Amino acid sequence: MAIELIRLSGIHLTFGTTALLSGADLAVRAGDRIGLVGRNGSGKSTLLRIAAGLVAPDQGERFVHPGARVAYLPQEADLSGFASVAAYVQSGLAEGEGAYLAQSALEMLGLGGQEDPAQLSGGEARRAALARALAASPDVLLLDEPTNHLDLPAIEWLEKELGSQRAAIVLISHDRRFLETLTRTTIWIDRGIARRLDKGFAAFEGWRDDVLEQEELERHKLDRKIAREESWMHGGVTARRKRNVRRVAELHKLRAERKDARGPVGNVRFAVSEGGTSGKLVIEAEHISKSFDDRPIVRDLSLRIARGDRLGIIGPNGAGKTTLLALLTGALAPDSGTVKLGTNLEMVTLDQRREQLKPDWTLADALTGGRGDQVIVNGVARHVIGYMKDFLFAPEQARTPLGVLSGGERGRLMLARALARPSNLLVLDEPTNDLDLETLDLLQELLADYAGTVLLVSHDRDFLDRVATGVIAAEGDGRWIEYAGGYSDMLAQRGAREEAAAKPRAAARPADTTESLAREAPPAPQRKLSYKQTQALEALPKQIAALEGEIAELGRRLADPTLFSRDPAAFSESSTRLARAEAELAEAEHAWLELELLRDEIAHHRTTTKR
Repeated sequence: MAIELIRLSGIHLTFGTTALLSGADLAVRAGDRIGLVGRNGSGKSTLLRIAAGLVAPDQGERFVHPGARVAYLPQEADLSGFASVAAYVQSGLAEGEGAYLAQSALEMLGLGGQEDPAQLSGGEARRAALARALAASPDVLLLDEPTNHLDLPAIEWLEKELGSQRAAIVLISHDRRFLETLTRTTIWIDRGIARRLDKGFAAFEGWRDDVLEQEELERHKLDRKIAREESWMHGGVTARRKRNVRRVAELHKLRAERKDARGPVGNVRFAVSEGGTSGKLVIEAEHISKSFDDRPIVRDLSLRIARGDRLGIIGPNGAGKTTLLALLTGALAPDSGTVKLGTNLEMVTLDQRREQLKPDWTLADALTGGRGDQVIVNGVARHVIGYMKDFLFAPEQARTPLGVLSGGERGRLMLARALARPSNLLVLDEPTNDLDLETLDLLQELLADYAGTVLLVSHDRDFLDRVATGVIAAEGDGRWIEYAGGYSDMLAQRGAREEAAAKPRAAARPADTTESLAREAPPAPQRKLSYKQTQALEALPKQIAALEGEIAELGRRLADPTLFSRDPAAFSESSTRLARAEAELAEAEHAWLELELLRDEIAHHRTTTKR
């Protein structure tokens, strides 16, 4: 068995009157890859800080193997008091270790070391903190949200780097793809305890749902037992008082058990206030360009965004994603070219830096705009306390200053503000920052069902795959290219395009034989859709709509809690048909997307041929 490097046993910690951890355990062995997951505020970061020796628990034991080196990456690194980034990184090394270790780690992360810590961007500060953790060559890496503020290239580099590390890793992240790639064990912090699953994050959500379902069944059994005992007590306890004192005491014990039981934290309830229907064409950009100080940010971009599109914008930090958003929404004028906005647009923007929030506001002020205690949602007035509960805020937080909210709470607040306003165009700049996995799930469902149009900047690959119908990616030097589908689709299309571009032209290889050229040449492009393909392209949208309607109806039927007991055969038949309809829908959508891509390719070929 691998050496145990860190062990936490029976950890208890209380903040005020709230028990945050109630007997949590954590064991980290050499070579472990552990994902630490749970709702915002469940105690994940606190448990990691206890493992790092930065927080003392009220009760419990912490053991670190003698000689084991532990490196800790906080959510927000404090670089104040250091003259340079190199000095900050070197402070994490043991006495006598060479500065070259710090410099090597900095260079791996694209920093020189001479930078002033006070002038760093969020992404640069994150890379400096990662360099400090990695430079020490630790036996255990404790990482709290390591991908925060990193762009996609940096996230993918970090995945590979951590995957090659010999250190044991305990990782907190809300990035599903990152967790799935790196973890082999999952620890779920839930209601104060740590539940261990000896599998990676890919298996976690199904296991968690099974645990919660079993708990709900046990609660139901307990409720039925209490009801049965109460019925007995009211019916005959007087005549048998002396013989049944023990049974009455057991009833009191059952009631206390039910009262003290901590159910799972509720889910955020999202509902978007949709505005009127916009025109079919939402945004049309023609040959737009924008530069700052002779540096091209956008170069000769033409783009059409239709109603219902959900366009993801991706690229490295500094590529100009936020600038492109501003150009497309009319907030910034291009240097050349034109941007035309469609009719009847009602735009709502979620700002990346939360600049719309004033620190001296209270939570209620931020939701009502400082006007009374009502929030208008979908044209209906709701009391601010009720609306707060939908986003998992407690009533006593109504007068809490925004300056003391956690990152996750600020993220939920921004969503609450944005979704309360009527819209048919949502502009979301990094909406997933600091949101827990369950809240991300609900946001994905909301955006998938949203009738309007979505412009989305995100570094979350899984979120883009689930939400985006198209992606526009920065390709360098101000060039942006649009791809159909989500992030994974973009990678596949980009790889195919780069592979095709890398093939030598026949004219450049006169020495090759005719036979070898024919063998290497790509097949001739299809000149037009066949009759069968044309018919399928017309029929598939109707088939997809019919399947979506059937799936919705089957879902409503299965939601009836009495159906199984009333008609087991109908329940089984509906469940089977639902699974089959969902598979047919996925197949139909895939076929339609392939035909649409083929039609676009043929149209593009015709255009370039004419030129």
